[in-house]
Amino acid sequence: MNRVVIAAIALLAVLLIVVDASLFTVDQTQQALITQFGDPVRVVTAPGLHVKTPFVQTVIPFDKRLLTVELPGEEVILGDQRRLIVDSFVVFRIKNPLRYYQAVGTGDFAIQSRMDAIVSGSLRRVLADNTLLNVLSADRDHIMATIRDQVNAEMPAFGVSIEDVRIRRADLPQENTQAILKRMQSERQRVAAEARAQGAEASAKIRANAERERTVLLAQARATADRLRGEGEAGATAIYAKAFNQDPWFFGVWRTLQGYRDAFATGAARLVITPDNAYLRYLQAAPVPPGK
Repeated sequence: MNRVVIAAIALLAVLLIVVDASLFTVDQTQQALITQFGDPVRVVTAPGLHVKTPFVQTVIPFDKRLLTVELPGEEVILGDQRRLIVDSFVVFRIKNPLRYYQAVGTGDFAIQSRMDAIVSGSLRRVLADNTLLNVLSADRDHIMATIRDQVNAEMPAFGVSIEDVRIRRADLPQENTQAILKRMQSERQRVAAEARAQGAEASAKIRANAERERTVLLAQARATADRLRGEGEAGATAIYAKAFNQDPWFFGVWRTLQGYRDAFATGAARLVITPDNAYLRYLQAAPVPPGK
């Protein structure tokens, strides 16, 4: 009885081992390649539980999500003969596990060395046809799309699809950076000097126009003042003449009194005349109208 139980337990254990070696699961984020003695047999892309030949077939999983490879920085020569140090990265997906396995073997990043060479060559070819201004402007997206298409054309042989290629950082070599900074500084100084010269020219024009307008306004004002003064004097003369003609004696008295006011108003006037001088007659006696 004990032998039967032991045999049953042993048989059950062997059965469990065989079943465990026959079954495998594929995650939703994975795809699997089944090999038999190292030779590819089939590709499993559907997630779930699957069956293989136990102890003979091997399951090699591959990630079917987007994968990223960062490539080392390298110096490239642009179309305007400027040098640029470029760090890039590639986003890819394993589309054909069998071809990927045959081309580069196992591992998600086994293709990195191959991809590095292909992307580097495409970077150099495309950037050699573009200037630094293109790389740093909105044309950069078009440049990267061209690089991606060129790399993608060579990757089907590896079972890989390139989703995107991007420049992570683009720096000038140190010596070029200093030269460009000096050139930029000189350009800014030139622009500033030109702006100052234009400002000085505009200022001189404004001052000249203002001075000309001032001269014209002053001349017009003087002409108007002289005209008004002449008209006023003419009017005053006419009034004086009319007043004189109406009463010459009163007009003479009034003019003499005005002369007194103008001469003695300050109190500091000195006259050297004789006491019987006619000019002082109204200071000696009140004026008397003729006929009285």
